[in-house]
Amino acid sequence: PGEPQGGPGGRAWALLVPAAVGGTLVALYAVATPFVAPALRKVCLPFVPATDAQVQNVLRMLENRSGTLVDIGSGDGRIVIAAAKKGFKAVGYELNPWLVWYSRYRAWRDGVHQNAKFYISDLWKVSFSHYRNIVVFGVPQMMPQLEKKLKEELECNARIIACRFPFPCWIPDHTIGKGIDTVWAYDLKRSRGCETKSLEITPKTES
Repeated sequence: PGEPQGGPGGRAWALLVPAAVGGTLVALYAVATPFVAPALRKVCLPFVPATDAQVQNVLRMLENRSGTLVDIGSGDGRIVIAAAKKGFKAVGYELNPWLVWYSRYRAWRDGVHQNAKFYISDLWKVSFSHYRNIVVFGVPQMMPQLEKKLKEELECNARIIACRFPFPCWIPDHTIGKGIDTVWAYDLKRSRGCETKSLEITPKTES
């Protein structure tokens, strides 16, 4: 005859099922945590993937631009990969190693790994002086410090593209999109007052 309900076999199953479910949840947590953990430690910046509209808005801001491009806090690499497909030498800096390895795989899969590079690094320890196109997915708490850093490091011909949140002091030269898909572009030559002066100011003389 079969074991009565509540016997040793029933108790074993009662313990085995919660253990299996718990193990599955632990495994999912171990896989998912690196992707949602803060990507930048100086300011808490969780990984939130760019929407398709944001990517397209960034590409519109890059029209008629060329040269090097950097995505600060590149996440899963979609901006860098999209820019590489448009002919840019694109680089992404990201503190989360899991996201960097995933980005490298995506670039290889899409056939743009020669023009799309990803590095594990803290943005505050990187100089962006040799980049001409800068893309930023930031949070309000980091924008004042980043604005100061970029102003000190970049050349006058740089264009900075901010997504989701604008810079606090600079006035954007171009704006595209609505809501979370809004993108602001700043031409540093205007934001920093780098225009070439065509007229010389002569000192006044007394008559």
